Amino acid sequence: MLSSTLSFRSAKLFSFASVSAISAIGAVSLVVGLAVNAEPIKYPETRKTDQVDTYHGTKVADPYRWLEDDNSSETKAWVKAQNQVTDKFLNAIPQREAIKKLYTDLYNFEKFGTPSKEGKRYFWARNDGLQQQSVLYTALSLNEVAQVAIDPNTLSKDGTVALSGTAPSRDGRYLAYGTAGAGSDWQQWQVRDLTTGKDLADKIKWVKFSSADWTPDGKGFFYSRYDAPKEGAALTGSNFFQKLYYHRLGEAQAKDVLVYENKSEKEWGFGTTVSDDGKFVSIFVWKGSGNKNGLLVMPLKNGSFTKAKVKTITLDFDAEYTPIGSHGNTLWIKTDKDAPRGKVMAIDLNKPERAHWKMIVAEAADTLTGAGAVGGKLFAEYLRDAVTNVKVYAPDGKFVREVKLPGVGTASGFGGRFSNNETFFTYTSLTTPGEIYRYDVASGNATLFKRPNTIFNPDEFETKQAFVTSRDGTQFPIFIAHQKGLKLDGTNPTILYGYGGFNVSITPAYGVTAATWMKMGGVYVTASIRGGGEYGTAWHQAGTKFKKQNVFDDFIAAGEWLVANKYTQPAKLAINGGSNGGLLIGAVVNMRPDLFGAAVPQVGVMDMLRFHKFTIGWAWVSDYGSSDNAEEFSAILKYSPLHTIQSGKKYPPILVTTADHDDRVVPAHSFKYAATLQAADTGDAPKLIRIETSAGHGAGTPTSKLIQERSDMLAFIANAFGMAVK
Repeated sequence: MLSSTLSFRSAKLFSFASVSAISAIGAVSLVVGLAVNAEPIKYPETRKTDQVDTYHGTKVADPYRWLEDDNSSETKAWVKAQNQVTDKFLNAIPQREAIKKLYTDLYNFEKFGTPSKEGKRYFWARNDGLQQQSVLYTALSLNEVAQVAIDPNTLSKDGTVALSGTAPSRDGRYLAYGTAGAGSDWQQWQVRDLTTGKDLADKIKWVKFSSADWTPDGKGFFYSRYDAPKEGAALTGSNFFQKLYYHRLGEAQAKDVLVYENKSEKEWGFGTTVSDDGKFVSIFVWKGSGNKNGLLVMPLKNGSFTKAKVKTITLDFDAEYTPIGSHGNTLWIKTDKDAPRGKVMAIDLNKPERAHWKMIVAEAADTLTGAGAVGGKLFAEYLRDAVTNVKVYAPDGKFVREVKLPGVGTASGFGGRFSNNETFFTYTSLTTPGEIYRYDVASGNATLFKRPNTIFNPDEFETKQAFVTSRDGTQFPIFIAHQKGLKLDGTNPTILYGYGGFNVSITPAYGVTAATWMKMGGVYVTASIRGGGEYGTAWHQAGTKFKKQNVFDDFIAAGEWLVANKYTQPAKLAINGGSNGGLLIGAVVNMRPDLFGAAVPQVGVMDMLRFHKFTIGWAWVSDYGSSDNAEEFSAILKYSPLHTIQSGKKYPPILVTTADHDDRVVPAHSFKYAATLQAADTGDAPKLIRIETSAGHGAGTPTSKLIQERSDMLAFIANAFGMAVK
């Protein structure tokens, strides 16, 4: 099971549920009407200062630096004033409530997470429709009535406390679980006895970018944490020097055993995977958000923890080395060393030197995005032009079969232990709600476990894949979804979604935002542009640092293709992205304001000169570069959304969204960007910022807040395009 090993990846700028795999469709009719709020908007006064910084001889003004102080009364007053202006605008949109009702209706159906098994217990998440947070259930068989293991809805009145991680003990008796409040990345971990349903006294604080991994004896678990932040700096202070601990059940956190740290490497972080047989624990050493990591192992004594010498497998940080499973003294890893599209290697821990590593699954034409060892077999998940295909191999690398998927889309899951005889996966596409299947490893048979009971009829919609040629001749795929019978007359309202970074692949997945928009008569498009992981390491690196412009060129090319092929026109082409995708939207709207009719950058990285000074921002230098480096500074300054706003050019309507508890991309990015937009001469179209309270980067957002934010986004775009719902 790899959840603990890979939990560090949350430190990346993951895109959030703009295309989350949950939705349904209700009926709605549309008429074209005039946009409201045509009168000029009076924005709040934003105080300017004479703050100027010098970067390698270049002076750069930063007049809104004071907005970085999220605790100041002046910043809080500014947030309140901006929200008042935005709320007034949104409240005046006549279709706002109709779109919210539609979005709510679409969201209101039973949703399930992919099951897992530990000991004799199955675990899966379920939301009955509009619960603020999904509930974790457990059962001794798939056929019996499941019992509640953890209901995070009971932990706060407003649903802002989310379940951020779970880890059952090997016998299924105990459940370690993490909770996060108001969308923060900070977690507190506790332990529940599932036989009594009561929590033990154990409390683990200041955990971030970590899960928990039990030793087989059930006496404790590994986890990683940071030192407690300075007072007032919990949401903005930098996160350095993560440490790996072992917590013994029933003891105070102060007695936890420090397993591993490196006092000379402040950027190192740690994840763990305990072997199925309890002989050793793999320690995954991450450094920044790149895919290059180190790998260590430490022996365990008969499934129990005793402090032992840690053995280095590699600390070269020259490639990815992700442990995917083990059997006996063999450790299987997924790596892209000398294989940009990925391969699987076997390491004999008795002879762990690289010269003795053995090839198990060689690099293929498709991109290996994930792998695992379940049921005595190896599972390899590939992307072929951003579409999933999964292959099964014997432990020696002999091909067994391909997993037959329900269609052309995205599949995920395939977790479990080497001793399990079953695994589960979820399948989705832009027009297929997430379906969960049980897969019998021995026979290769997949049987349906859960299918959403929605009112969505996929027969009314269609998805097409097309290939776009970018400025430099590179081709990349886009996925286009809409109602059947669409006329290609250049008049269709269209949303183009993108991300383009951190090796994150954008693949076709069903989402309530996309489904709502399609039902409104719109076209929804996702672009698998460079910077992602769709075509392996080289594809990712082609969108980083000095090559970051490729990401923007690809996205602009996708917009131009949609216009040239008469799906839409610039006045009816909206663009949307979150996190690193928010940076994408801010950058391209500055480059080509003439190409887009509306833009919604969500929780974006907008100040490229200072992103590395807050929380985990330093970890993104691997993708972006740093203003501390003279050459990288020059490259970054050319596209930084905050610094490339062009007065004198007409910009489309822009709705910036962020949240006051976002400690991944601190809200100051969006604050400063919005203030600069409002002060610039960019035309009369609205330049608004929507600031959610008691929310963060996206994970764990309560259902009610998610529905309101996403429906507001669609209402803003519909208003800009003159669409009206009745």
